[in-house]
Amino acid sequence: MSAILVEPTADLRSSWNDARDEFGPGAHIDGSGLRDMDDVETAAGFAAWTAHLRRCADTSIAPTPGRVHSTYRWIVEDDTYLGAIDLRHELNDFLLEAGGHIGYSVRPSARRRGLATWALARTLDRARTMGIDRVLLTCDPDNTASAKTIERNGGQLEDTRDTILGPTRRYWIAF
Repeated sequence: MSAILVEPTADLRSSWNDARDEFGPGAHIDGSGLRDMDDVETAAGFAAWTAHLRRCADTSIAPTPGRVHSTYRWIVEDDTYLGAIDLRHELNDFLLEAGGHIGYSVRPSARRRGLATWALARTLDRARTMGIDRVLLTCDPDNTASAKTIERNGGQLEDTRDTILGPTRRYWIAF
């Protein structure tokens, strides 16, 4: 596999926008850190957004209220944005209930290549080196691809429960 994980960068704006268009108008892109207020249409707005994502990992800066420190990485191959993965450094109440430590997505045209499984394995390595001893991952009950990605990386199903996001499968991976 020639894909790599990189910090979010304004250099990939065109490719990122192509990927966003594949997800469809208004679609939530898991692991991207994209908020409704973020301007990704203009070059300046996109640069500000990617800079914000990089700052989210900086523990010397307090996170946005209601958020936790996060390390965002983009899955890239040959200067093409293929997806995103987000490692949250700790769990707040919302993440413990429904969101988990890690969120990820792969653009539709790049799916079924093992990219999510590969990126999750690399991100679990990072979690381990950060001293996180147990990682919570969640997915929708009908998202069999995500469930298989988590299970391939050692995820043990705790349960499926109703959460603020609706029914949610909860998996734990212990190191």
